[in-house]
Amino acid sequence: MNDEKPNFSVEHVDAAPPPPRARVDDAAPPADSGERKRDYLAGFLAEAPADQNPAEPGGAIYEGVIQALKEIFDPEIPVNIYDLGLIYGVEVSPDASVAVMMTLTTPHCPVAESMPGEVEMRVAAVPGVRDCEVSLVWDPPWDMAKMTDEAKLELGML
Repeated sequence: MNDEKPNFSVEHVDAAPPPPRARVDDAAPPADSGERKRDYLAGFLAEAPADQNPAEPGGAIYEGVIQALKEIFDPEIPVNIYDLGLIYGVEVSPDASVAVMMTLTTPHCPVAESMPGEVEMRVAAVPGVRDCEVSLVWDPPWDMAKMTDEAKLELGML
């Protein structure tokens, strides 16, 4: 180890002037014309959303039909027919005619005669629907796998 003392001096001062602050007028002018560059979101935010076709999923008529179907309950099972998986298809034509393809839990279901009529009446009452045709099909046969998770939860199957 070296026992030599360092060779430097210390100056004591009461105060030091603050460092200069940057000022806007000290900044160099922009190299381009000075115009604000176009914001990359400007076009996106200004663009109007595309009109949703009311007859397609997400459209007002289609979603209204689905909501109407969710209000019809199987009399023997406390779950609506949509979540129960009894609705195989919903088609809405450009002129707002609705075709519903559905089944029942069994061909011997006690509501086999009345349920398609109730579906037709409820769907035809949806605002914007011109008319409704319900087709009752048995192929493919209904099974519990067609139920939504909400229906299975309601029935204690999950």
